[in-house]
Amino acid sequence: MRLLLVEDDERIARDVAAGLTAAGYVVERAADGEDAWFLGDTEDFDLVVLDLGLPVLDGLSVLKRWRAAGRTMPVLVLTARGAWAERVEGIDAGADDYLAKPFRMEELVARTRALIRRSVGVATPAIAAGHLMLDTRQMRVSREGVPLALSPLEYRLTAYLMHHKGRVVPPGELLEHLYGDDDARDVNALEAVVARLRRKLGPHAIETRRGFGYLVADAPA
Repeated sequence: MRLLLVEDDERIARDVAAGLTAAGYVVERAADGEDAWFLGDTEDFDLVVLDLGLPVLDGLSVLKRWRAAGRTMPVLVLTARGAWAERVEGIDAGADDYLAKPFRMEELVARTRALIRRSVGVATPAIAAGHLMLDTRQMRVSREGVPLALSPLEYRLTAYLMHHKGRVVPPGELLEHLYGDDDARDVNALEAVVARLRRKLGPHAIETRRGFGYLVADAPA
């Protein structure tokens, strides 16, 4: 899962990025509203954590521009502004949730998980697909009740496919959401990760639709 963190305070941005990375997310950062607007308008993210008090272009204006352009990714507003009227203004502008500073990292991660689940129509922290179970709280994948030892990359790939179970996910989309901008995005490397996962999840857990992408089916193979 790939997130955009928009925060101009370097200390807060560093801490939040570290917390979200530890929770299994790939985090891209922007420090001003203009850069944030461009990234959110031209690239795909599973969620945006957006501060309102930004230089160049304020966060509320960024959010309004995204929504006017039809960008629908979940947005969690993160700000020091605590007045209820400002919260209402943010929600009315298209924010999906609101968290006032100071906050606990555990709450930010929990809200992030919940917003991403809801964006793909999943209501609970546990996602089942065939013989597989994804526990988003514990960042664990199990097969027929047996926990599996997955690398961080293997976990991210499995989690993304299970969040989008029943849909064929193109390789380009997987690469974009699995790797950061500084990482190499190689289709051959992706195929190698899928091959390793099939040995752990089961040979039919991830289907390949030649010319289209990869699929985790909702029912057992």
